[in-house]
Amino acid sequence: MIITPLLVVFIIVVFVLLFLFLNTVDKRKWLTALISLVLTPFVYFFMFYPFINIISNYHHQKYFDAEAWIKKPALRYEMIDHVIESDTLIGFSKDEITNVLGQHEWLSWDDAKKDHNPNKWNYGLGIEPGAFNNQKDCIEITFKDNKVELLRHYQEKITYENEDK
Repeated sequence: MIITPLLVVFIIVVFVLLFLFLNTVDKRKWLTALISLVLTPFVYFFMFYPFINIISNYHHQKYFDAEAWIKKPALRYEMIDHVIESDTLIGFSKDEITNVLGQHEWLSWDDAKKDHNPNKWNYGLGIEPGAFNNQKDCIEITFKDNKVELLRHYQEKITYENEDK
């Protein structure tokens, strides 16, 4: 385990809260401090830490890997920030994008033509973990002259087939 300043602060907060709570049960400071010291790791790792993970939307950031992109589409959201920041795909042709990312999942709709736009490919990125997340991440790749010009990261509301409208 890596000890970070945030970990130390959180553990101190848990210890102080436990100490204050146990102090209401028994007024002997040495006993309260000893029990708080013993219980702090258990309360932190079995109550506080899981709660923080449920309510936060933190996720690991990974470098782009074409093999992982194709094999684990539900975890693409971990790689997309690196792809956009590094302009990894800018300038790629449609064939190169198909080789690296696989076949597009859907095309964007063009209201002017009342048809799908073959120059705007979309890929689903999965759903970021979190208790209050009702959005799925997507990426739109815009081509100009058969080369990638723009990557647009956006979110859509999650819908289910059996959901009443």
